[in-house]
Amino acid sequence: MSEPTTLEELRVRLTAIDRELIALMAERQRLSRGVERAKRATGHVTRDYRREREVILGVRSLAEQQGVSADIAEQVLRLLIRSSLATQEQARVVAFGQGNGRRALIIGGHGKMGHWFADFLASQGFLIETADPAGPVDSYSHRSDWQESPLDHDIIVVATPLSVTAQVLHELAVRRPSGLVFDLASIKTPLREGLAALVAAGVRVTSLHPMFGPDTDLLSGRHVIYIDMGVPGALEEAQELFAATMAEKVVMTLDKHDRLIAYVLGLSHALNIAFFTALADSGEDAPRLARMSSTTFDSQLAVASRVADESPALYFEIQALNAYGAESLNALSLAVARLQDMVKRGDHAGFAQMMEHGRAYLHTRSSPGGTG
Repeated sequence: MSEPTTLEELRVRLTAIDRELIALMAERQRLSRGVERAKRATGHVTRDYRREREVILGVRSLAEQQGVSADIAEQVLRLLIRSSLATQEQARVVAFGQGNGRRALIIGGHGKMGHWFADFLASQGFLIETADPAGPVDSYSHRSDWQESPLDHDIIVVATPLSVTAQVLHELAVRRPSGLVFDLASIKTPLREGLAALVAAGVRVTSLHPMFGPDTDLLSGRHVIYIDMGVPGALEEAQELFAATMAEKVVMTLDKHDRLIAYVLGLSHALNIAFFTALADSGEDAPRLARMSSTTFDSQLAVASRVADESPALYFEIQALNAYGAESLNALSLAVARLQDMVKRGDHAGFAQMMEHGRAYLHTRSSPGGTG
């Protein structure tokens, strides 16, 4: 084949290469499913970090030999690895089949996380019924009012807005369902009495907080927090639902959860809301700022944009209904006030110390005994 020379010939060849790349990606996905079956048969874990490192280093070396940016080659490969892992994880969840025809009721299945859980449990072989006045979810069996249900399901997931979850828990305690019951609320202190009522009623209850959004397709590196309500077997049964995934399981008390969430969610949300509010009130034209953006600004803007697109009702509940919420907001206010004071007084040493203090704290994430 002669070397293309004209613009049109070059474009035709590039299109052909793009098609070849897609075909190779599809073949890689098919092989990934075979890899999962082989790993499952031999007892290997889904994610092998040593193997990943070897593959990435090899691709970087090959890219350099071919005159291709090693960083770009690594980015592409990491995307492919992530896609492969997601394929393997989903196949593993299906293969483990925790459901095996058992029944699950999702109260509030029309919401994003309720819908995610319906799909997640269905992939394990559970027969799904959703109960939501907003209407049916996909092709799942549906009723508009969960109270009309006999509640004879093996699992009941409460995925309602936080403002009504406590009431649902109290009403479930009166009905005393025999199956495992858990909620998905982002904060737990408003649910304390409802959860306690379920325990007192002898219901097998725990409480979950999936630390990821409904668009998550790979649980590696993600966390699922469990609140142990002291009911024998309930915590273990809930954890077993994620046994085939690569999610990290974290167990803690209700109060410990909400204090941490005040910083993990409350503080990060407040910071981004303050950031985009300051921009919106600055009088500066958004396109003009975008043209003058920096790496830091672009990164912060990307996160703030995702926050701005979220539900105001949910985010307000996270701020207003957490018994520990004022603590993190006060910490943010004090930090900004300190920063303003240092800049106003020209305190270079204090400013540097503030940054060093933060740097030292953040670096503990990757140190022995840290959280990373």
